[in-house]
Amino acid sequence: MPLFGQIEGGRHMTYQQAEKKGEQLLQEAGIADAKIDAWLLMEMVAKIDRSFYFMHMNDDVEPEVLTEYECVLEKRSEHVPLQYITGEQEFMGMTFKVNSNVLIPRQDTETLVEEALKVIEPQMEVLDLCTGSGCILLSILKNAPTVRGTGSDVSKQALLVAKENAKLHDLDAEWVRSNLFDNVSGPFDVIVSNPPYIAQAELLTLMPEVGQFEPVQALDGGVDGLDFYRRITEEAPQYLKNNGYLFFEIGYDQGRAVHQLMLDAGFSDVAVIKDLAGNDRVVKGQIR
Repeated sequence: MPLFGQIEGGRHMTYQQAEKKGEQLLQEAGIADAKIDAWLLMEMVAKIDRSFYFMHMNDDVEPEVLTEYECVLEKRSEHVPLQYITGEQEFMGMTFKVNSNVLIPRQDTETLVEEALKVIEPQMEVLDLCTGSGCILLSILKNAPTVRGTGSDVSKQALLVAKENAKLHDLDAEWVRSNLFDNVSGPFDVIVSNPPYIAQAELLTLMPEVGQFEPVQALDGGVDGLDFYRRITEEAPQYLKNNGYLFFEIGYDQGRAVHQLMLDAGFSDVAVIKDLAGNDRVVKGQIR
């Protein structure tokens, strides 16, 4: 049974009717950005832009396009993340391919890239732990072309996505399958990481798009959410050059704890940086 049902006795619907119906369906499913998502899905399946839409909104949608639109609306109604349906997400002005094997890049994480770029100099070597889609490392390499980069992840499937993104942007990096530092060879000038940092008790409270569809391996930070920070801060000094830097993305309430972990591990000039929303988002420190 088509989601749209029957329109005036036949399978005919204009672009405007289809988009409005899509918005209604997503609203009924509790999708927060129903209007935006309905349009983006229409844009994707019909391969149109806003100019075409406004010129042809009263034209009938081709039946096969309408069928595909119904299909993607059904997925979104089930709270499958929009980015996993479209297969891409913007980050640092670049388009990255994503699928259910990697976390969806978020604007908050741009703060991590921007802070790292402040200390990165030509010819430096950068390691991105828990690289996922590769968006952090590749954004650094795009903005610092002479830097040599290594991306590490325990997930073979995630590394395939990262390699695809590197090819998409014509950027060279080394990709290593590793449980944090296990298979990594240093030393590096800068280590960046957006590790799993959700406390286990909070995993069940996440919005469906995150808790049900994004990879739990990339979310679960242990009982208190700090497991990966403990291990990385303890081991990172062995993989950093003198005066090397460690940068973390953190949860909004983890600044004080991660700050202390870095001090305890021998880092100096440790600082907590806020994101554009005013939340603690990055902790950085230097090993001397």
